[in-house]
Amino acid sequence: MQQLSGQDASFFYFETPRTPMHVGSISIYDQSVLPGGVQGFKDIVRQVESRLHMARTFRQKLVQVPFSLDHPYWIEDKDFDIEFHTRHIRLPQPGDWRQLCIQVARLHSRPLDLAKPLWEFTIIEGLDNIEGVPKGCYAIVSKVHHARIDGVSGVDMIQAIHDIDPAKPNIAPIDKPWSGENEPNPVELLTRASINNALLPFRFAEVAARTIPALGRITRGMMEKRFESAKPVPRTRFNGTVTAHRVVEGRNFDLKEVRWLKSAVPGATINDVIVTICGGALRQYLETKGELPEQSMVAMAPISVRSKDERGTMGNQVAAMNVAIGTHIADAIERLTAVHADTLSSKEMTQAVGAKLMTDYSQFIPSTTAALAARLYTRLGMANRTNPVFNCVITNVPGPQFPLYCAGAPMVAQFGLGPLFDGMGLIFPVVSYNGRISISVTSCREMMPDPEFFARCLEDSYADLKAGAMRTLGAQA
Repeated sequence: MQQLSGQDASFFYFETPRTPMHVGSISIYDQSVLPGGVQGFKDIVRQVESRLHMARTFRQKLVQVPFSLDHPYWIEDKDFDIEFHTRHIRLPQPGDWRQLCIQVARLHSRPLDLAKPLWEFTIIEGLDNIEGVPKGCYAIVSKVHHARIDGVSGVDMIQAIHDIDPAKPNIAPIDKPWSGENEPNPVELLTRASINNALLPFRFAEVAARTIPALGRITRGMMEKRFESAKPVPRTRFNGTVTAHRVVEGRNFDLKEVRWLKSAVPGATINDVIVTICGGALRQYLETKGELPEQSMVAMAPISVRSKDERGTMGNQVAAMNVAIGTHIADAIERLTAVHADTLSSKEMTQAVGAKLMTDYSQFIPSTTAALAARLYTRLGMANRTNPVFNCVITNVPGPQFPLYCAGAPMVAQFGLGPLFDGMGLIFPVVSYNGRISISVTSCREMMPDPEFFARCLEDSYADLKAGAMRTLGAQA
């Protein structure tokens, strides 16, 4: 039995029928290279089943503490049945990208069953007319609750069911036979809760001691004017109460070219380029609707604080920083310059505080307070009554830069899916894989009724930045 951290539990507390808190991905595979050119559904299920021991997420379910007096626990589900977690559907003709996005959005809108291990894989066949993808491909659409994984541990889970060499399956040896656990009784859970709550002040003292140096660094930074005051965040259509319905879109770009684009501004990073592209797309989208704010929109960018020793473990190890994404700047190169400068300032502030320290404090919010606050925030519609802290989320998850295979079929493309909650109705999951980088969009259907148009805005923003880079680098030559 393993207890959720305060950060992991927060995603569980924010779960409602309108705001399912799972993350996911769309992974597309070319089955034409297999003997007979067809991948059977049972072959994929067998592949996953043979790797269940390589990621504890697969067979663990949640057990809640009575009255939310402490954070929930993970236990091994003795009734685990892989057939409940693997589904199979087919796209109608012509099997194009838009049909896939519509089907994925429907799947992503549905909450996971909180009484079961919190994941699902849906195999979608019939991808026959998607640009850049061989005819006859299939997709695996994954859903895993955010209480279980962050972006980095999600990559670990995906890698567990894939092989680097299709001729040499990458199956780790089984240390010991798996067995399920009986659910703990309420008395045991309440006893654990009383002990944990009694120890909280001592744990808090340890973290508080590490806060003193951070306060000194922040004070020096403010006196030297290296840190800006909190960024003003404008209200947009994406910062109200979300519905239960989702839209999904995305575009794939050449990673080598994205690396080249960052050279247009000295010191800029791939993350800066991605933020600039997203900012340009939002500028065009909102300007078309007559809703472009005068101030720059602000994105929250998760930062992994997972150490090397924590690689391979599940759960969330992330802090966050806010970045102005330059939606008020028309010129793409000027926007990239501004984004880079603001990112440096935000990173310096985050480093002064200590990203790990920021996550440590989440452990000391009482579970009853956290659960009640999450419920009241949703039920009272606070997203419509308070100013947003940020407008959207941009999360970049670096993936492997070599081919992966599932039951022998090579993955040819991958896109991310993210959760929404009241006040934050837009997320950009960014995933790099095998020389490509995808920028995906998950949004509320009422907030973004025209996701195809927004995808074109992403393309236009990328093209503008590329044209600006060619002019800038050409002038420097």
